[in-house]
Amino acid sequence: MPDEKVELSPADWVQEQTKKILETGTTEGVEIQGRPIVLMTLRGAKTGKLRYTPVMRVEHGGRYAVVASKGGAPEHPTWYHNIKAHPEIRLQDGTETKTFVAREVDGAERAEWWERAVAAFPPYAEYQQKTERRIPVLVLEPK
Repeated sequence: MPDEKVELSPADWVQEQTKKILETGTTEGVEIQGRPIVLMTLRGAKTGKLRYTPVMRVEHGGRYAVVASKGGAPEHPTWYHNIKAHPEIRLQDGTETKTFVAREVDGAERAEWWERAVAAFPPYAEYQQKTERRIPVLVLEPK
C-alpha cells in the first residue's frame, strides 16, 4: 500500500479537500459544514486501485466510525462497497496515519456509534430520515 499511487475522487469538492490535506500534511482545518474530517485511503472493490476518501471525524477511544450516509441518497456510497470488499484501510487524523480494519456494526453497538456520529455531525439524523435504507455504520479498529 505505501508505494502505490492513490487516485483522487472525481468529485471536485472532494478533490479540493484531499489536495489541501496532502499539501499541508494534516486534516486539521479541513472541514465539512464546520465539522472536522479524517482521510481514508482504501482499495477499490472492482479496480483494486487505492483511493482517497475524506469522511466526518467520529472518534472514540482510538477507534473511529464511518457513516455510509451519502447525504441520505437511496444507495450506499461507492466507498462503502470498497471497504466491504477490502476492510483494511489507512486513516489520517491530523498528522497521524494508522492502519485500521473496518467492520459493520449492528444492534446496541450500532446505536452507540450512531449516537456518537450524530453528535459529531448532526445532519446524519436528517440523512436517515431522507432515505428508506438503514445507513450503515462501520467501526475502524486499529490493526
